Amino acid sequence: MKKRNKIIISIIVVGAICLGGIAGFMFLKQNDKQNERVGYHTNLLGDRVYIFSEEDDPEEVQKIVDEIYQKQESNQFGDDRYAICFMPGKYQDIKVNVGFYTQLAGLGMQSPDDTLIGGVNTQARWLDPSSDNHNATCNFWRSVENLHVPDNVTFAVSQATDMRRMHIDGSLYLHDEYGWASGGFLSDSQIEKMVDSGSQQQWLSMNNQYKIWMGENWNIVFLGDEESGLPRGTWPLYSYTKVQAQENVGEKPFLVYDEQKGYGVAVPKVLKRTPRSWSETDFVSLDDFYVAKPTDTAADINKGLENKKHLLLTPGVYQIDETIKISGENRMILGLGLATLRSQNGVTIMETKDAPGMIMAGVLFDAGTTESEHLLVVGENGKDAAAVQLYDLYFRIGGIATDQPCKAKNAVTIDADDVTGQNFWVWRADHGDQVYWEGNTAANGITVNGDRVRLYGLMVEHFQEYQTIWNGEDGQIIMYQSEIPYDVPSQDVWKTPEGTDGYASIYVNPDVERFEGIGIGIYLYNRDRSVNLHSAMVMPDKKDVSVEHIITVMLNGNPGMEHVLNDAGNPVMTTGAEAYILNYCNGDWK
Repeated sequence: MKKRNKIIISIIVVGAICLGGIAGFMFLKQNDKQNERVGYHTNLLGDRVYIFSEEDDPEEVQKIVDEIYQKQESNQFGDDRYAICFMPGKYQDIKVNVGFYTQLAGLGMQSPDDTLIGGVNTQARWLDPSSDNHNATCNFWRSVENLHVPDNVTFAVSQATDMRRMHIDGSLYLHDEYGWASGGFLSDSQIEKMVDSGSQQQWLSMNNQYKIWMGENWNIVFLGDEESGLPRGTWPLYSYTKVQAQENVGEKPFLVYDEQKGYGVAVPKVLKRTPRSWSETDFVSLDDFYVAKPTDTAADINKGLENKKHLLLTPGVYQIDETIKISGENRMILGLGLATLRSQNGVTIMETKDAPGMIMAGVLFDAGTTESEHLLVVGENGKDAAAVQLYDLYFRIGGIATDQPCKAKNAVTIDADDVTGQNFWVWRADHGDQVYWEGNTAANGITVNGDRVRLYGLMVEHFQEYQTIWNGEDGQIIMYQSEIPYDVPSQDVWKTPEGTDGYASIYVNPDVERFEGIGIGIYLYNRDRSVNLHSAMVMPDKKDVSVEHIITVMLNGNPGMEHVLNDAGNPVMTTGAEAYILNYCNGDWK
């Protein structure tokens, strides 16, 4: 009897193992089907993520990328989004022009040398085709990463753009034949010859290597770049600011493909004071992500995050009618192809609470036609204190095609402590649909309440009151770009509650004891009226509150700006006038 029972038990165990094996096999097959390429796409990532391999016909690939560029070259406020990805390999005969809402990326995990492509360029010929001034000041919202290019590259861009983890055998030109440009961000890259910033008004170059840097205009900041390539000279004769590499700063995660592991996300390890992060990555399988499509609702995404640790937003515009809530340790939110979250019914698009170790990257947050209190809130009343990393986040109030203006009170609020952010553009639209003072209303761009928040490459423009409000302790901004609103209707509506003329771009709370700003550029264009701005930046006079290298420029229009910082610095009252302060601390300046 006992022997019979043992046989029965053995049969049950073997059967269970077999069934489990069959189930596992079926799961793998199902995943294979999800990841299988059909017409350059996979079911998992959708039809706006193009994945090309060495087996594909180069002429057909070239035709597809050219068609995307023709569609996106001037599609400034359209809803199309694309990620163009190349499997590890060599694509010597293919050249890609990168237009609006397009991400171009290699899928190699070890280094950008895993994926070689014949050419990469962003030109600036669409804004005024009849002009010889190849104006790149509206070349926004595009991304290039993780590629090896055996030639020169032109990346004529402005805000809301990023170039990361690139290996360029030739030179990198950040302008199109010296046409106007107002960028930008370059990180974790190696350029074998020169970088020529040309006409760029400002730029942040972070953890890069190059033979020589050429070009300077108003505010060029080098953060952790290889010293051998840095240009000579500094303020006030040259617009160069050189800053040593910061400790414990990571690089943006990126989509990869591994033959054994399949699709995943490579997360660069946080290294101490390094000029590059190549080869130092951890692999996270896409099995750990809720992979969202633009047809998903916010409720779908929230439910998906109950079962998956991370969130991947595939390209498209998501209509968000309830807040996406992020909590839990070491979460990752990664957007592909400038994935765009657009507020509906005035909701806050995303909130993170109790989310230590969170990484968020590559997302565009759009205001809707019903006013939102915020578009993004990071943390809760300074309670989250654990290494949050934010990369390439863009915020927009207005400009999109709507029959009513878009509105928000404040674009982004950082309540968490210990947050590091790279490359933000926070923009109240100055052009596009339904753009006017009483229309696309937005008081403030970014509010920082958390302590030990460090922002590298912060660009905030055209908000109706303070562009940036800083309430946290031990804060740091390295490279700041801002334009005051163009469309102020009168001085009466543009005064602080204390009666001061105009709102400074950066307002550091009088209670703050410790703050540092390095490489600050604030520009004025009183397009519609003659109004006065008392000071471009205000902050308390205390021994541990300081600014190094701040410039103000009157771009055009009516006067004017009285001071650079507090009551210090010369006025700018005529077109092209510039005023500098080299250092300011506790009321002393030069």
